[in-house]
Amino acid sequence: MWNQVKQPTLLLDEQKCKANIKKMFAKAQKYNLQFRPHFKTHQSLEIGRWFKEVGVEKITVSSLQMAKYFAPEWKDMTVAFPVNILEIDTINELSKDIQLNILLESLDAIYFLKEKLENSVGFFIKIDVGTQRTGIQAENIDLVDEILKTCQDSENLNFKGFLAHTGHTYSCQSKECVLKAHQGSQKLLQALKAHYQSHFPDLIISYGDTPSCSLSDDFSGIDEIRPGNFVFYDWMQYQIGSCAIDEIAVAMACPVVTLHPERKEVVLYGGAVHFSKDFIIGDLGTQNFGQVIDKTNTNWNSISRKAYLKKLSQEHGILSVPDEEMDEYKVGELVLILPIHSCLTANLMQQYQTLDGKEIQIM
Repeated sequence: MWNQVKQPTLLLDEQKCKANIKKMFAKAQKYNLQFRPHFKTHQSLEIGRWFKEVGVEKITVSSLQMAKYFAPEWKDMTVAFPVNILEIDTINELSKDIQLNILLESLDAIYFLKEKLENSVGFFIKIDVGTQRTGIQAENIDLVDEILKTCQDSENLNFKGFLAHTGHTYSCQSKECVLKAHQGSQKLLQALKAHYQSHFPDLIISYGDTPSCSLSDDFSGIDEIRPGNFVFYDWMQYQIGSCAIDEIAVAMACPVVTLHPERKEVVLYGGAVHFSKDFIIGDLGTQNFGQVIDKTNTNWNSISRKAYLKKLSQEHGILSVPDEEMDEYKVGELVLILPIHSCLTANLMQQYQTLDGKEIQIM
């Protein structure tokens, strides 16, 4: 039924998605890890229930708004973003009914929370293991000590452990690069755990990024994993080496609206408001906003075309098409494109259409 699409549509292969969930859950079990998947990728109660079917009980979200959306069905959540004290009312509302875990790295935030928290919450100290986005340097023991000392007389702030995200794996293009970044992060977290475990025997090392969790077979010192993108994967993850083509569970279906063979271009109805502005750099230094994929009557499993999405404006997508492939495109046909970053694409599209025509809404 998906081949009856009339406008840009994010297609979801339900079977591939469920297989990805089962595979990562099985990996967590194999290595005796708590599996707390990040739901920021799919943002869907219905897809969340697919996790429940395999036995997942705890989740990660990226905002308090997302936590409110999932709270009717999930009672143990970590908000993997530095706490925003302006949302204290939401924190107090949520923590009445669920086990809510927050991220701390600011003493100013801690002083505020000690005064304003009405219920018990867990907290992780966010550690920067190399991404340089946010978090405390793992070697900054003095600041970690100060945070723990400041929180120790609070009845409502309960230390859970250390949380990290090896986001710099997203710049990798090989398994070797991913594993090197993973091992560096792991070493830092193992040292922290060894330093504090005698005083906090139940502390958790919570760790997550899809490349590391997909490719590594060594999680020593780690207690919990929080990958998110793996539920769908995408073209970037394929380039990194995190997945195979037949594991990518989403693709954008976009109508062809104009052909420009003299420019070796095909114009699609599908732009930045559908895909996002994320791109990767191709072998020739070109920007790639999405990869054209072969389609069958039921799904997609291979790549033969060299065409790729080279430019986006608000509604327009411009394909770069070699001369030998130009005859394969017709005005009015649908082109399937693997998005660069499925998390952002899903967030923009706000819904999925399964291959049998069912619509799934997101928050």
